[in-house]
Amino acid sequence: MNEALFIYALLALAVGLICGLLPIFSRLKENADKLRILTCVASGIILASALIVVIPEGFELATSDGHDDHGEEGALAGSLALVVLEVEQGEINASEGLEEMETLLGGHDEHEGEEGHDEEEHEGEEDSLSQSVLHVIEEFEDGEINATTGIEEISAFLLEHSHAEEEEEHLNEILIGGAILGGFLLMLILEGSGIGHAVHEEHHDHSKEHHHGHVHHSSPGWLLVFGLTLHSATDGLAIGAALASGSTSITAAVALAVLIHKGPAAFSLGMFSLHEREERKDSIRDVVIFSLATPVMMLLAFVALEGLETHLIGLAMLFSAGTFLYVATVDTLPDIHNPETGRSAMLYVLLGAGLLAVLLFGMGALGLVEHAH
Repeated sequence: MNEALFIYALLALAVGLICGLLPIFSRLKENADKLRILTCVASGIILASALIVVIPEGFELATSDGHDDHGEEGALAGSLALVVLEVEQGEINASEGLEEMETLLGGHDEHEGEEGHDEEEHEGEEDSLSQSVLHVIEEFEDGEINATTGIEEISAFLLEHSHAEEEEEHLNEILIGGAILGGFLLMLILEGSGIGHAVHEEHHDHSKEHHHGHVHHSSPGWLLVFGLTLHSATDGLAIGAALASGSTSITAAVALAVLIHKGPAAFSLGMFSLHEREERKDSIRDVVIFSLATPVMMLLAFVALEGLETHLIGLAMLFSAGTFLYVATVDTLPDIHNPETGRSAMLYVLLGAGLLAVLLFGMGALGLVEHAH
């Protein structure tokens, strides 16, 4: 995976530099229509990547941490609840119910050593369901409580366990939704604060209205460049998180969406900077900073997330998905809402989304798609 990390980093750097420096060092004139087409196709690809790959995989990673432990506890709770039901319906008496529960837990002797070890290692922590039930069984065997009281106490434990699981599930839902919303709102706040990423739309619209290339922005040029560079960094976070998940197919799909979208974004930045800066070296600096943002953040994200729990990697992917959704929609909404370009923009977005869907289907048919879990 380290080899793949550097390959994707170099690809991102190359795409950014080539596309960004192209309008600076060539006589290539900006073609608004062609750039819009490429932007719409790239938006479709990045939108499909977010909805088909990043969000589903991020969700599964975000909910998979400790899945085995929770699954075992849930299965145990269900089995214990069935025994309690048998007692309540009179199929077995309370003493027989406690014996069945002890059998389900593997027997008193098997867990005795584990309990002592857990008390030393997890002192002060809340007992697990199995430990709590074993403690009740020990009290019954020692004559401290009768069997009926033991069943009642275990029923109370099961009820508390059920409520705790519901609360934990609700919290996970909030975190998952909040991660996606956080990425979307970050881009929204930056855009609303003048630290935008959609430089090319603003430039094109202004050029058509005033019939010249220079754009007078209410925000300083460096601020807009910073916004676009920050977005480039979130692209790196997406690829780094995908790499940290350990899935080559997820990483390939995310990287494809990022790299295709990075081309028109870099070209737009190069054109924008060429018009805003007085010296060519300043424009080159803008493009270099923008181009470095993705691979640098990719490396940092991979190093930071690789050793972390899987649910944190999933949340990072979902946060990136939120930025994907914002960029994919905002890049094309002006054209979609424009009666002159709406139909063609819609078709190109659909084309981009279809291309990624077909690619993923082909990878699945060839057995190349693998999951990180």
